[in-house]
Amino acid sequence: MSEEKKPVQGEEALPAEEAQPEEQACCGQEKAKQKECGHGQCGGPERQGECGHGHNKCEKREKREKELEAARAEAADYKDKWMRAAAEFDNFRKRNEQTRRNAYLDGKADVLLKILPVGDNLERALASCADENTKKGIELVLRSFQKLLEEEGIEAIDPKDEEFDPAFCEAILSEPAADGVEPGYVKEVFLKGYKRGEKVLRYAQVKVTT
Repeated sequence: MSEEKKPVQGEEALPAEEAQPEEQACCGQEKAKQKECGHGQCGGPERQGECGHGHNKCEKREKREKELEAARAEAADYKDKWMRAAAEFDNFRKRNEQTRRNAYLDGKADVLLKILPVGDNLERALASCADENTKKGIELVLRSFQKLLEEEGIEAIDPKDEEFDPAFCEAILSEPAADGVEPGYVKEVFLKGYKRGEKVLRYAQVKVTT
């Protein structure tokens, strides 16, 4: 007769054919839990409190992460729009300042343009004056007038004996060039011109050789 295997003390004897199916079922449930949760570690009892039977904490955490990502994207979009708006406002402010400055300078130029004939008359009076005392008085007034123009950045255009430049001069008369003289030069200036920078306030009226 074959000897029967006696159970170890403290351990219940289970038939081999009954223990095997329970172990397989347990392993199957463990793997199913791991696959459903996605952590690979939710099968153990120590992880069940974190993951839960319905995986509520995992779902809440994923939801919070998605909400955080959406909030970050929205904040980045608001920041980009704010920076664009700030840049557009700064450009608008600069354009507005330049427009006001140009309008101010143009207004001053219009006023100065109206007083330029005063300087013309002072120069004519100085050229025809014979009395020395009167001449000194006219020179003093003329110097004050010229200083005013300098302070405003206005320069005289007096191109006598220079090459004619239509950008600053207006030819109202012409005469044939003398022998040995190149044509296209300013022979005489009837009325001086004035400019501020490269902007002409009044063109010089001249006679040009042809």
